[in-house]
Amino acid sequence: MPNEPTKAALRRLYTEKAAALPPDYKREASAAIAEKLSAHPAYLSAKTVFIYIGTPREPDTAAIIRSALAAGKRVFVPRCGKKPQMDAVEITAQTVFYPNRFGIFEPQAGYCAAPEEIELTVVPCVAADKNGVRLGHGGGYYDVFLQTCRCPAVCLCFSSLLADGLPAEAHDVPVTAVITE
Repeated sequence: MPNEPTKAALRRLYTEKAAALPPDYKREASAAIAEKLSAHPAYLSAKTVFIYIGTPREPDTAAIIRSALAAGKRVFVPRCGKKPQMDAVEITAQTVFYPNRFGIFEPQAGYCAAPEEIELTVVPCVAADKNGVRLGHGGGYYDVFLQTCRCPAVCLCFSSLLADGLPAEAHDVPVTAVITE
């Protein structure tokens, strides 16, 4: 339909909404999201978790990562290569991180898992809807990764960034669950 906003326009709108969220809300919501994820059956059964490192506009994943490592799970985080190549790099408490070209912290080195080694993927979003459609940051990295990874995928999203519906294209891979506070 001609009057429907484009993904780029929606991305700008929800990025502005995320930037305006109060720090206290983000901190409390991030803690509640972490608690819900830690109780999710897919998380509980997973021995290997691929999870993003949150930015200031996203739910904070640091506590989730620490908890997963403490629970003995193998934790992998993204390292972006040439678009849309993304590796799942294993981390430990001693992993050294550096900011990539997007300002997102990535591991300097580590074992790269094959997609079939991952048992749960936790993906970021700018916004999501209740049907599992997520509006990503526009690089296509996660859609490409999710096409090769056959495990459950969950998206962490502040409830204030949930949409009634989002446009999806043929290459967009929906997540199996959207976790909010």
